[in-house]
Amino acid sequence: MQPAANVTSGDAVDWHAIDWKRVYRTVKNLRQRIFRASRQGDLTRVRSLQRLMLKSRANACASVRRVTQVNRGKSTPGIDHVVVTTPEERGALCHQLSALDLHKVHPVRRVYIPKRNGQRPLGIPTIVDRCVQAMVKNALEPFWEARFEGASYGFRPGRGCHDAIEKVFRLARPNTTRPWVVDADIEGAFNNIGHAALEQAIGNFPARGLLKQWLKAGYVEAEMLHPTETGVPQGGVISPLLLNVALHGMEQALGIAYTPKGVRRGVYALVRYADDLVVFSPTHEQAVAAQDLLSTWLGTRGLRLSGEKTHIRHLQEGFNFLGFNIRHYPTPNSSRSGYKRLIKPSPDSVMQIKRTLKGLWRKHVGSPAVALINEMNPLIRGWSNYFRTGVSKEVFAALDGFMYRRAQRYMQRRHPRKSGWWRTQKYWGRVSGRQDRWVFQDKERHGTLRKFAWTKIIRHRLVPSTYSPDDSTLQDYWSQRRQRTQGMTGRSEQLARRQHGLCLVCHQALDNGEEVHVHHVKPKRHGGTDDLTNLRLVHHNCHRQIHSISAPLGVRRLLEPCTR
Repeated sequence: MQPAANVTSGDAVDWHAIDWKRVYRTVKNLRQRIFRASRQGDLTRVRSLQRLMLKSRANACASVRRVTQVNRGKSTPGIDHVVVTTPEERGALCHQLSALDLHKVHPVRRVYIPKRNGQRPLGIPTIVDRCVQAMVKNALEPFWEARFEGASYGFRPGRGCHDAIEKVFRLARPNTTRPWVVDADIEGAFNNIGHAALEQAIGNFPARGLLKQWLKAGYVEAEMLHPTETGVPQGGVISPLLLNVALHGMEQALGIAYTPKGVRRGVYALVRYADDLVVFSPTHEQAVAAQDLLSTWLGTRGLRLSGEKTHIRHLQEGFNFLGFNIRHYPTPNSSRSGYKRLIKPSPDSVMQIKRTLKGLWRKHVGSPAVALINEMNPLIRGWSNYFRTGVSKEVFAALDGFMYRRAQRYMQRRHPRKSGWWRTQKYWGRVSGRQDRWVFQDKERHGTLRKFAWTKIIRHRLVPSTYSPDDSTLQDYWSQRRQRTQGMTGRSEQLARRQHGLCLVCHQALDNGEEVHVHHVKPKRHGGTDDLTNLRLVHHNCHRQIHSISAPLGVRRLLEPCTR
């Protein structure tokens, strides 16, 4: 059991008495003001607002909640072996962060996670350092969001992998004038960023002293402190933002410019997701020149392209990017250009999911079928939802065939002396609303194994290049986009649509990474039902706040029974 953070009596904030709607509104307004001042080029006002953000109690509370309740590493301690798990500890941490000028940065704890070719080193900061990093990020990120290039999609608010893939899809049209592709990867981007170039880019940011401490804090491995002369710890809250800052200007290095109307000018076209990038070029020779330009430009930042993962290919040959394969297929009789672009799950992605699923079938040979189903369903749903934006129907059907064969082997190993008819009656059946009798089930415990083909193919809508959630003039656009991207099903989807994709307590997106609970407005013990009019979707922390004696009065008033 990990030790908890120290709590000083009388100093702690009452965690369940915090008005989260007001907290997030305050942080959002400050971010929007920083963004607007950055767009206007008013650096004096930017720095003043950034200092205000760093001193904001609302920023401290929002950062503590994000680090200790939302982020996946909330239960992973740093070198001090401290985790924050109770409302009292979170309240004490909020008070501690009010003295940001006195904060002393700790070294990170070095751990390794497996990857395809070896291990990836991670640097795990302490919980307190992560909270401070989240506060600093709220002050620094909106300034750079107003300046970042539209071709950058990784680790940015409102953007993701699907935006990068959709941009590649548009650039790889069959009649493109840039059919040659530089598919590149930056080798050890997080570990090799030059500190001098990064500090120069940050400039006179009010918390630059803290940023320099994080860069030079070092890491602890096997109880030994090692200095860090380059790189940022991969595992810190602010590290992805610092990587984007270091890589800002890549389009300019390739000679890409835009007209006031947003029309791209130049020889090349770029799409970048963190340290993975794709450059579209008219000819092979110009593609080689683009690779040389990038190598030179990255060298000034202490970085270089990976020799193993950087290739120059024609679109007719195809290339892999973010798990997808992008390629021109010949269709001489059905298209004017003679080719058709298709984006499918890459063979490596399909092989990897098969390997994972095969391991789960073997792992649960001696377990109840419902245990197997409960572990597989989230994996199947997540994988198919990620690839649903591509041409994946055939791949989904093939994976369902693979699952059918693995299920037959699973049944034979569990019941070698039973007949095929007996096994079919025990494990195969129908589900409501589907004309399919070959659905794997645990009929005794009411478990149903999901199929890949149940996921509908839906094209992703690309975010415009200059749009940011920190732009106060685009809030209607982001509200509509948030409702379109809710990854829920069934009754939860209906409730999310009714609530416009927001938690009714904190007014943050339901799919922000925090666990979502169903709240009964009229409790069941008092005669409440499971009817939709009596249910609300709220975040886990908000649900606990509703049932707390110190909850703000306005929280309960927001959750009155719906009469529609």
